[in-house]
Amino acid sequence: MSELAILKDRLSETFASVEADEGPTIASAVPARAERLRSPLYIRLLRAMTLFAAGCGFAFASAVYLGGNAALYMAAVSVAICVFCAVYMMVRSSMLRQASMQHANLLDARHRQNAALMAGIHEAMGDIVVSRDMDRRIIHANAAFCEMTGCAEPYGKTCEEIGIAFRPGGRAHCYDVEIATPYGQRIFTWHDVVANDPASSRLVISSLARDVTDERAALRTREDARLRAENANAAKGRLLATVSHEIRLPLSGILGMNHLLSQTKLTQEQRNYLDGMRQSGQSLVQLVEDLLDFSTMEAGRFRLNPRAENLRQLIESVVEMLAHRAHEKGIEIASIIAADMPDCLDFDPARLRQVLFNLIGNAVKFTTKGGVLVRASMSGETLSIAVQDTGPGIGKAEQARIFGEFEQAGTRSQKNAGTGLGLAISARIIREFGGALTVESRKGEGSVFTATFKPASAPVVDMAPGRTAALARSNVLLLAPAGVAAVATVDVIRALGGTCTLLSTPRQLKSHRLQAPGELAEVTDIIIDHRVAVSFREALKSWPSRADRSVRQILLVNPEERASQPKEDFDAWLIRPLREKSLVDVLCGRLRGVERRDAINDNQHPGFGFSSALDKTSYELDVLVAEDDPVNARILRAVLEKSGCRVRMVSDFKALTNALTGESASLPDLIISDLHMPFGDGLEVLPRLSASLNSQKRVPVMVLSGDTTPDTQSFLLGAGISAVLAKPVEPKRLIEEVLRLFPQNRTGVF
Repeated sequence: MSELAILKDRLSETFASVEADEGPTIASAVPARAERLRSPLYIRLLRAMTLFAAGCGFAFASAVYLGGNAALYMAAVSVAICVFCAVYMMVRSSMLRQASMQHANLLDARHRQNAALMAGIHEAMGDIVVSRDMDRRIIHANAAFCEMTGCAEPYGKTCEEIGIAFRPGGRAHCYDVEIATPYGQRIFTWHDVVANDPASSRLVISSLARDVTDERAALRTREDARLRAENANAAKGRLLATVSHEIRLPLSGILGMNHLLSQTKLTQEQRNYLDGMRQSGQSLVQLVEDLLDFSTMEAGRFRLNPRAENLRQLIESVVEMLAHRAHEKGIEIASIIAADMPDCLDFDPARLRQVLFNLIGNAVKFTTKGGVLVRASMSGETLSIAVQDTGPGIGKAEQARIFGEFEQAGTRSQKNAGTGLGLAISARIIREFGGALTVESRKGEGSVFTATFKPASAPVVDMAPGRTAALARSNVLLLAPAGVAAVATVDVIRALGGTCTLLSTPRQLKSHRLQAPGELAEVTDIIIDHRVAVSFREALKSWPSRADRSVRQILLVNPEERASQPKEDFDAWLIRPLREKSLVDVLCGRLRGVERRDAINDNQHPGFGFSSALDKTSYELDVLVAEDDPVNARILRAVLEKSGCRVRMVSDFKALTNALTGESASLPDLIISDLHMPFGDGLEVLPRLSASLNSQKRVPVMVLSGDTTPDTQSFLLGAGISAVLAKPVEPKRLIEEVLRLFPQNRTGVF
């Protein structure tokens, strides 16, 4: 195919694509001559032959006219051929030139249209578009550039001459540019690209700039808001820590004096008043703890400290501590822990205890009749703890929001209003455990709060062997009112392999004797609830005895009722709420008489409500106490002196330092110091004193602080402090720590 044909074919394809893609605009710019270039080959050949025939005819006509011969005819043909070739070459050259011009015009039109399209887009976006030569002088600028710079004729000038200030960016050919516009100082992002200009065939710098002033201002606003929020959170944390310390200080005095007063001779009425004061103080302590926990969670500093712990004992201890409140309201409280529950699981006992206190405490608070039942079981690797009550219940709408901060079911005017933090904190703690806290409830039908989570992966000690058959030889008759306590007792006995029959009235007992006399004949133990003991007295007196063994009669009693019950009528006593171990010991004959329980198990608050005497040390410890509050100083002196210690008092860090490093200084056996006192910062002074003393003599330092944040405690313990106790300090806890530091001084057991 000839070069002309190839060029024509390319032009045909170009025109076809232009007409299809870009409409009549570019096609109309092509001369009509292009239509002739599209003619078929046979038409073009016919035209050439016609021209050749015309030339030949003219030559032959001339030869005939001149009367020529053959030579003349040949010359005419040669002239015709030459004329034809000359004309053909002229036509071909003209056609090639026209085709080249048309192709150039087409490309130029396409470039102009693309440039116009891009310019229109940038104008619509409001972006600056400018082109510069390699000397950085402007050769083109759009209207946005002229408007923003205020320069109507920027051509031939540099951007710096116009007043544009470039600030190098993090990437090459990318800058932040400040331009003084008619609308004020604006910031643009400026992008440079070096490319070949098709129109001039030279290198140019094409630049695109976009106004980001508002975007940068919004970014700064967000960053400022974030910093303000962080500062506000930090300030809130400091405020709560300060308020906590200031609240704990008088609380320490109130609860400490309450304890000291409870050790004196008082009437029952006075003791009741003291109990009310103690409970109010403890509620305030719990509120402070909730606020601090909430602040810690909000700041993202909440951490778990899992370790192997006996879940059964933990649940039983929490239930026992809250039993006093339940019994005061006339409701029952009990727990059922599955018999196959492992002895030890890996979890954070302090945090789980806090969750249980909140859940069980709320159940007791809102229940006025019936009772509260706590169930714990394992399903595979998942632990489930459910707290069921017979309270007023919670509606669907309230269930959706009670786990939020400062949210409560019901209205603020209700009797049992609170801060609304307990459930929110409990839900967060269980989420940190990797589980969930859920609620099922209906109005008027009570509620069930269930905490489920997988204990941390750590060595787990299997349950004691033979637990499920521990009471295999026991056939128990339980005489008790129907309720959660009776349900729990029956369930525990049966889970441990025993047999248990529940009867609530003498009529039921009489009917049972008639219907199943053989079953009652096999009874090994009778457990009588003290609330129905009088009504069953006659029936128990006439209970048939057997020659081979006697039926033991066991009284089940609240701790508050022990003093009013006759001891001689029963073989053993059990204290409600029941402990599994105590129940097994009594039914297996290992425990007779009255079950002994310490302060915690007598349902008193651990510390301020205990009545047993503190241990005496084998010799007097010399204790230096630093406390700036006179009331707390008096309490600490009284508690320590009653335990057999010799006490010296100072009231600030300056006096403490003088007592340890002065000319007449004598080193004590133990230092107990408040963290916040005049003339010094405890976080700086106490670690320094501890390090200085340990270089001479091992002197433990115990710190009392209202700042219970983990960071503070970790810092102090890491700096050599022997123990950190939270205010208000519990007298029993204080002496336990003293005896832990000086085990050689212990003469008994609390």
